[in-house]
Amino acid sequence: MNFDDLKIFLHLSQTQSFTKTATQNHMSLSTLSRQIQRMEEEIGQALFIRDNRKVLLTEIGTHFLQFAQQNWANWQQFKQQVRTNSEELSGELRLFCSVTAAYSHLPQILEKFRVRYPKVEIQLTTGNAAMAVQQVQSQQADLALAGRPVNFPNTLAFHHIDNISLSFIAPRVACTATQLLQQDPIDWQQMPFILPADGMARQRIEQWLREKKIKHPKIYATVSGHEGIMPLVASGCGLALLPDVVIKNSPLHSRVSALHLDLPIEPFELGICTQKRSLDLPIIKAFWDTLQH
Repeated sequence: MNFDDLKIFLHLSQTQSFTKTATQNHMSLSTLSRQIQRMEEEIGQALFIRDNRKVLLTEIGTHFLQFAQQNWANWQQFKQQVRTNSEELSGELRLFCSVTAAYSHLPQILEKFRVRYPKVEIQLTTGNAAMAVQQVQSQQADLALAGRPVNFPNTLAFHHIDNISLSFIAPRVACTATQLLQQDPIDWQQMPFILPADGMARQRIEQWLREKKIKHPKIYATVSGHEGIMPLVASGCGLALLPDVVIKNSPLHSRVSALHLDLPIEPFELGICTQKRSLDLPIIKAFWDTLQH
């Protein structure tokens, strides 16, 4: 087993898709299947449970994941330590952020870094913003663009990028939500809400519901990821609280309206986070120094 095997295993455990992993690593499905099968034969146990929709780690696979993450990190650290000339700094840097952040905030950050260190290969993964901190904690990403939670882990470092405001949005089509908004007073108990599954927006709307004394809100849907909420609101399914940057950058922004609330919504901090112990690694240190300047 070699380090390329570990890299492929880590990628497949994250995507849970043979098709995605094969495509993103420029290999055929049959080649990927043989590589995983060879690893399983060498270990003597199955690493993945396969079905028609996705692949999941077995119990042995979960244990092996910890081994693979640690040894891959050690290998990256070793390669970085032998490179003494910062101008020739090269290697891999794994970044995680939401789809919206990938074009709202990340380009300005990457532009400066890429000018200084063009040989560093950026591996960007996008997904649910609420998973950003966890991606760094589990070593699936070296750095992540994340909202800073109230209980931020003390093992991580955080560099502030921006303050993110949030707005309640309503559909512009005639529906139950728009009818209820025309009442005076508004019957919030009957208002349909679309909630994010977790993350900073979820924390803010739960706080707002408590302040409004809405004990049992009417939940139309709970959605993982902010971008998927916009189509539901635009279609008239209910109200939602979303970061303004998501609303602004959505192709559906013209089909929703922001509400004026008597209780303001507190913004949250957006920044780059990484493990504190990783700040000594040359590539991550170079990226962090770029942020500071």
